[in-house]
Amino acid sequence: MNGYSFKNLKWSPLPLRVTLVLFVTIFGVYICYICMKQITVERTTLFATEKAESHCEIHDFSPEEILFVHFPQPKTYSRGECFCTPVRFFVILSMQRSGSGWFETLLNSHPNISSNGEIFSVRQRRDNVSSILRTLDTVYALDWFSSAAKNECVAAVGFKWMLNQGFLQHPKEILDYFNLKGVSVIFLFRRNLLRRLISVLANDYDRLAKQLNGTHKSHVHSKEEAEILARYKPTINTAVLLSNLGHVEKTVTDCLQLFSSTRHIILYYEDIINNHNALSHVQEFLGVPKRKLVSRQVKIHTRPPSEQVMNWENVFKMLNGTKLLDLLV
Repeated sequence: MNGYSFKNLKWSPLPLRVTLVLFVTIFGVYICYICMKQITVERTTLFATEKAESHCEIHDFSPEEILFVHFPQPKTYSRGECFCTPVRFFVILSMQRSGSGWFETLLNSHPNISSNGEIFSVRQRRDNVSSILRTLDTVYALDWFSSAAKNECVAAVGFKWMLNQGFLQHPKEILDYFNLKGVSVIFLFRRNLLRRLISVLANDYDRLAKQLNGTHKSHVHSKEEAEILARYKPTINTAVLLSNLGHVEKTVTDCLQLFSSTRHIILYYEDIINNHNALSHVQEFLGVPKRKLVSRQVKIHTRPPSEQVMNWENVFKMLNGTKLLDLLV
């Protein structure tokens, strides 16, 4: 008989499992902490280097503000006496026919804000993540030239980026860039997705019809032109209406979730129209003096949806009784 024989011991794996779960959880939290700390250190180092090279004073800024204040040194010109004027970087994330064009003209009416339009509407600039980041560097270095560029004394510089222009194809790299470079995000969407759809269909029609003396215009500056474009009543495909509206809603939700870690503000087209303080909040968010912002653009579709859709009865039947009932107004 073996003097070293043992009896089979019965034991429960539960304590081991609990220990493993706790270890994995703690390790995960630790990794997240290290990553966030590394991002903060990188951003602080980048900021410190930028300020050291510019020799500009930063005492007037709180620690929270410092990461979002910059002193860019463009290669194509000198900022002159505005060399130490702090600049905020921003981007307007939106979708076509959500009021972004009108909103951008409002921003550009401010003497200290430059918003440079849809720079990624040009496919070559969004071919890959390298070309995207290179373009972003040019914009935020104040080396991007457009009709909106105010150059030397600008205090907030950015552009508008449609979600279907390469933005959602590289979310991680773009998010890292925004957080590292201190880019503030302005989300601009539309609550009434049916009105947006009507605008999309009408704009697509005018691309071919060119109703204004043979010229296509997405935005107009007179009531006469607006009335001409508003005469067209699109026929909406009700077979895919709910899925299309649901897809847009999901895209917006996904975008907000993916970029929730950025410094951001969420705006809706309808709120800007109805809330007189909305534009003041935007200017405060961008760190510029508050001014009355104006735009020459004229709204095209002013009538209720029932008067702007050819097959309204079918659209009403499809939406009635759904959570999208509020779109019928």
